[in-house]
Amino acid sequence: MTSDFLEYQAQTTPHPLAMEVSHAEGCYVYDTNNKAYLDFVAGVSACSLGHRHPKVVKAIKDQVDKYMHVMVYGEYIQQPAVELAKLLAKHLPKSLECTYLVNSGTEAIEGALKLARRATGRSQIIAAHHAYHGNTMGSMSVMGYEERKQAFRPLIPDVDFIAFNNKEHLNQITPKTAAVILETIQGGAGFIEPHDNYLTKVRTRCDEVGALLILDEIQPGIGRTGKLFGFEHYNCVPDILVTGKGLGGGMPIGAFTSSKSMMHTLQDFPKLGHITTFGGHPVIAAAALATVKEITESDLMAKALEKEQLFRKHLVHPLITEIRGRGLMLAAMTPSAETANQLILKAQNRGLILFWLLFEPKAIRLTPPLTITNAEIIEGCQVITSILDEIPF
Repeated sequence: MTSDFLEYQAQTTPHPLAMEVSHAEGCYVYDTNNKAYLDFVAGVSACSLGHRHPKVVKAIKDQVDKYMHVMVYGEYIQQPAVELAKLLAKHLPKSLECTYLVNSGTEAIEGALKLARRATGRSQIIAAHHAYHGNTMGSMSVMGYEERKQAFRPLIPDVDFIAFNNKEHLNQITPKTAAVILETIQGGAGFIEPHDNYLTKVRTRCDEVGALLILDEIQPGIGRTGKLFGFEHYNCVPDILVTGKGLGGGMPIGAFTSSKSMMHTLQDFPKLGHITTFGGHPVIAAAALATVKEITESDLMAKALEKEQLFRKHLVHPLITEIRGRGLMLAAMTPSAETANQLILKAQNRGLILFWLLFEPKAIRLTPPLTITNAEIIEGCQVITSILDEIPF
């Protein structure tokens, strides 16, 4: 299987981890030798409720027994998609009442950028240095990391960049700006939180010049930070909200949400302003609906903040210089990329799944399922510290 994987499946890096997966359950992934791996990554923040959560699996099976794909998005009334959009509106501010369901986070970013330009009649998009919003052409255009973009230029025009958390740069937002797009918490950059009311100041500046604010909650959204949406921590409501990853409970999904009046600009002049064949797919929407219900009707969000403190308590080591983030969106910082590489690779050998961040090579991703137990957190932290004890410093 390994040779076929390397021969026939396109690769993203020269050296994939190449674990051959047999099955997964709860907070564990099993290889074909039936070795168990405690999952501290959750499919890169996607498996909110762990692997094969019974309520998600049931929702999928129940929907498959009724119907799967029947029509392109937005034409037929399909109960799972309608109920999901309605449930999201219930838990969002009134200005975020209408959701467009798509297939992935990056597609949701594309839709949000189009919506901003359509609604404002302006073209300039302002993004942040070290931002990551996905890897399609529009999303890459607002990526703040030139090394990853250079080989694919030219990208979409009229995109400018400011420094995240730098209030002095906010005067670059002008009446020519269609939208400012920011991650609520910068992910690939190292799980950088906004500070000193930064997002509130961005919101104020956007209001002053008539620009829209797009917040990318693909990673921090859906309970991971201890609230359903990360922006709830920072006294800032966006004009357009983008979600993905954890929304699907392990199934592929993305969504962008705005006001009904703004979203309706995609309906006409021209018609079909944004279309997708499989967006809002009933099986995926059923999985997402079960996921959001479980997260909002349980104590998982409150527990996420308690589990954050458990990580901080048990990850104390001279080679851990800082723990960034909030809730179960955490990054353990090490002194060097080599330290991080050794830790991640040795951890896999010892039955613990860790992973890198995109742009910060010294960081270790800690984004386990929200369902992880205290005992599993302590167990994984002990593996981490025991490996770090073997690394010279």
